[in-house]
Amino acid sequence: MAEKREQFRSRLGFVLAAAGSAVGIGNLVGFPVNAAKSGGAAFLILYAAFVVFICIPVMIAEMSLGRKTQRNPLGAYKAVAGDSSAWRFGGWLSLITPFMIAVFYQVLTVWLLGYFIGAVSGNLEAMSAEGYFGEFINANGVFIYLGVLTLVIGIVLKSGVQNGIERLAKVLMPSLAIMLIALTIFVLTLPNALIGVKYYLVPDFSKINLSTINLALSQAFFSLSLGMGILITYGSYISKRESVAGGAKMVALVDTCVAFFAGLLILPAIFVFNPAIDTENLSSSSVSLVFTFLPKIFLSLQGLIGYVGASIFASAFFLLVFFAAITSQVSILQVPISAFQDELKYTRLKSVLMLGACAALLVIASMVSFGRIEFFSEFLAYGGKVNSFFDLIYDVFYETILPLNGFIVCLFVTYRWRKSNLDKELITGDEGYDGSFTQRYVNFALSTFVPAILLFVFVSTVLMKFFGISVL
Repeated sequence: MAEKREQFRSRLGFVLAAAGSAVGIGNLVGFPVNAAKSGGAAFLILYAAFVVFICIPVMIAEMSLGRKTQRNPLGAYKAVAGDSSAWRFGGWLSLITPFMIAVFYQVLTVWLLGYFIGAVSGNLEAMSAEGYFGEFINANGVFIYLGVLTLVIGIVLKSGVQNGIERLAKVLMPSLAIMLIALTIFVLTLPNALIGVKYYLVPDFSKINLSTINLALSQAFFSLSLGMGILITYGSYISKRESVAGGAKMVALVDTCVAFFAGLLILPAIFVFNPAIDTENLSSSSVSLVFTFLPKIFLSLQGLIGYVGASIFASAFFLLVFFAAITSQVSILQVPISAFQDELKYTRLKSVLMLGACAALLVIASMVSFGRIEFFSEFLAYGGKVNSFFDLIYDVFYETILPLNGFIVCLFVTYRWRKSNLDKELITGDEGYDGSFTQRYVNFALSTFVPAILLFVFVSTVLMKFFGISVL
């Protein structure tokens, strides 16, 4: 027997939970690195513009669809288009995508937990050594961390939307914000930090080109969890008394603020480590930067604050990123759990157990694909190189498929559900939306340039990632 559908207790609970899904490694590390390579504040301006003019309309569309249908992505498409409609492809894609993203995100979260424990244990010097990361990810201890993390996430998900996800977000998101601001203030007091601040906040528009524009749009789209089915699912838990448009704007604001402060933390820290560093040589991979480069930066701080102080700083940073990762992971997993409950009529406990069973083999396959088992380490050749099973999941479901999902949502909401029905849903709980500039802009954007841009990003990413063909 299906359980009665929950709702977030308050708008704040929804905003923090949705922001928790959006704020992750991409915000805390990927954004600062991309900004460093792409003109500093020039990239920040582009990013903010894309959030406002492209991402918010898609967010509003996803959340409105979820609240209207009170269903998961698959159920939402089915409720509007019917059983036999080809539109259900979009629903399946929006359901499979977060499930597969959760697989690789679980691996990253396990690593973050291990690095946090390592830093707390005073193991910072070893963590900074060449080759440590490769040894760590292939050690048997990662499976212990996996077991602990799986248990914690399972307990949170079993507790439900209000007592699990919303309560976790209300604790971890404010904690994350406090830690981020405190670490940023500390870093800004260190020698040479202002060089990094200047590099970050002074725009260099000469570095802006078509490739940079594409990167900024991708960063904004991915950062806000668009195309993952999360906002459709979370929208289904929003009360009819709340403003969907207002909630979307608040989530976007929180997400952008975190990305901005992350830049004020990471870039000055890098310049403290090496004032003459060539930012073009920074790794474009958030994973590489977090687990190989940043530990060296933290260790270098021992000359200023001692080894214990450097270890405390490293511990705080890894705890910060771990908080961001675990809130994202819980949000991602809520999507398939909602589908189990809505479509299969499972109880929440049975849904959590079934999800864990389905994901377990894929997570383990990903964790052994870094040299431990050759079959998974050399899983498939594309883009001119041999890629692991983990690489395939990351490339397909995180770096490629999200713009396609967003494109389908735009077309579905505009031309199948219809703009008039979208307007009715958005006016519910927000009478001021009727006739507003936001209403006119959202309707125009979703039916014209936003889907066109998302389709272009998807096609260009596929060509570059899998065929080595650049269209920019």
